[in-house]
Amino acid sequence: MSTEQVSALERLCRGTVDVLPKGELERRLETARTEGRPLRVKLGADPSAPDLHLGHTVVLSKLRDFQDLGHTVIFLVGDFTARIGDPSGRSETRRSLDAATVAENARTYQDQVFKILDRSRTEVRFNSEWMSAMPADEMVRLCGQYTVARILERDDFNKRMRENRPIGIHEFLYPLVQGYDSVALRADVEVGGTDQRFNLLVGREIQKAYGMAPQVVMTLPLLEGTDGVHKMSKSLGNYVGVTEPADEIFGKIMSISDELMFRWYDVLDVGNAAAVRRDVVDGALHPREAKARLAARQVERFHGSSAAVEARHQFEERFSRGSRSDDVIPEERREGPLPVEIPLPAFLAEVGLVKSRSDARRLIGQGAVRINGVVVVSDRYLTEIAGSGSALLVEVGKRRARRFRFDS
Repeated sequence: MSTEQVSALERLCRGTVDVLPKGELERRLETARTEGRPLRVKLGADPSAPDLHLGHTVVLSKLRDFQDLGHTVIFLVGDFTARIGDPSGRSETRRSLDAATVAENARTYQDQVFKILDRSRTEVRFNSEWMSAMPADEMVRLCGQYTVARILERDDFNKRMRENRPIGIHEFLYPLVQGYDSVALRADVEVGGTDQRFNLLVGREIQKAYGMAPQVVMTLPLLEGTDGVHKMSKSLGNYVGVTEPADEIFGKIMSISDELMFRWYDVLDVGNAAAVRRDVVDGALHPREAKARLAARQVERFHGSSAAVEARHQFEERFSRGSRSDDVIPEERREGPLPVEIPLPAFLAEVGLVKSRSDARRLIGQGAVRINGVVVVSDRYLTEIAGSGSALLVEVGKRRARRFRFDS
């Protein structure tokens, strides 16, 4: 391979977990070069929720790498598979979505993916194109290409069987239909998160059964959410949405722990990750500054460079320096040391900033609570952030704020 080809291969493999089978991507790239055609690189996304978050951008950014090297991306909207529900990582049957919800979510997905993908090198397809028209005898043929024993090798199905949790027959169809999508689209490469590894490998088997060269499987790491524990998910409230306002994106990223910051660099900004880690360890870069650069980079991706500069300025003005120009914040002095052991929902309810503890938990889940300028990501965050300090600036939403000073 030429130096240029080696560089392209290194770029495509950077940040991946698996590229399977070994050496096949290199061979496909060489074949594409010889034949003078781009590779067809597939990503399937079921429109089960209307908004994309930073976790989704990990895979989308890899697709952009392929596009920048001249290849074609197929962004497959799984409007048919969304009605089945992907069982990957599920402990119970996923709720199927109605057609109207799927259609609306699909529209929103398309609006958002082009914040990262090059529209001119992207085919947007819907798997209902071929699946809704598939006759029953062809569906039986598809089902005959894989065995129940192989399907039950999946960790999630295997666990549910051991725990006597129900598995719907329709759930077995999901990886088969996803595999057939690769047949219909003649995919050379399929990209997904590590939780999709089983489904992607099934796709190789289905392609072989239909007389096609099996696709290269490429998996990328899953991104932990702002809580640092669970995979980023809107339902868990630990996400950073790509369409959120610039100041919200910046503030949420500034709220994560230093340890999680390094992980996010490894996944979201892999090209700079090693240098940032080295500079922080050597003391040449303060962790807070490293985090601010990461936050600004993400804001710039979705809102532009001027918005990133303004978001940082607002954060530093409003939170780092404790100023708030739009109103006067009442201050309350309380006897005794700062109560670091009280759960935050109880504290917010006690001081009257929320109606109830459940209301507080809901607002925390929405990222609407800040303490000393940092977005709260846990209902025991008071313990984590307050330390031995004697002052708190507590903000709930954009209109409720109060300063507390404690006698130490």
